Amino acid sequence: MKGLSPRNLKYMRAFAEAWPDREIVQQLAAQIPWFHNCLLLHKIRDQRTREWYIRATIENGWSRNILAIHIENRLHERQGKAISNFHQVLPPADSDMAAQVFKDPYLFDFLGTDDPRKEREVEQALVDHIQKFFLEMGAGFAFVGRQVLLEVGDQDFYLDLLFYHLKLRCFVVVELKAVPFDPGFVGQLNLYLSAVDDLLRHPDDQPTIGLLLCKSKNELVVEYALRGFKKPMGVAEWETRLTESLPDELKGSLPSIAEIESELKDEV
Repeated sequence: MKGLSPRNLKYMRAFAEAWPDREIVQQLAAQIPWFHNCLLLHKIRDQRTREWYIRATIENGWSRNILAIHIENRLHERQGKAISNFHQVLPPADSDMAAQVFKDPYLFDFLGTDDPRKEREVEQALVDHIQKFFLEMGAGFAFVGRQVLLEVGDQDFYLDLLFYHLKLRCFVVVELKAVPFDPGFVGQLNLYLSAVDDLLRHPDDQPTIGLLLCKSKNELVVEYALRGFKKPMGVAEWETRLTESLPDELKGSLPSIAEIESELKDEV
């Protein structure tokens, strides 16, 4: 072979050193494009972590850019980490699959601020950035609607976000909270899941799953709060990381969203 750049030769040598087992090369590394492999060699040193991202890339068909985003956001450390009651209320095969669909925390850096927002503002921002939101949610989610009306008795209830998951074959209700976890949120979500099962669920669908996203949580309190509920529910945090690398003295000097909006209004 001729015309190979020094950089490519270095990657080839690194590839050979990283994957000495020919069987693993054929089963995993050979199943993704060369530049995906180069990215993994450059970004990740641990072989087991590389294997995790290769399997995820094969399963989900990630492009090199999408793979880079997930590596940067350390998806392997967050996937399947949401606290849930899936293993208590779903059959083993279904509970294992459902547990791997959800993560903790969810990273919503595209919201543009670290400051807490009202739930409706977070919801609107997620819909405005629906493509990035879907990327963070993961493969299989189909968007059904926001503020979906449910009529229960003589009262109206509105779901923050409603999805259908193509692999799980069920509706997924996502409730957003811009405050720390409160045990009362679980009872509210349980009501929504019961209503969706009765009003929207098709007979062939699996039971509706709920995902409660809060700004923070105490894991023990969440585990206690989920006990006794028969509806499948998971609880995770959502966060932005735009200023976490800044010194503390600079973080406080950044303008808030309200201050920025005020400046913009004054300019208009």
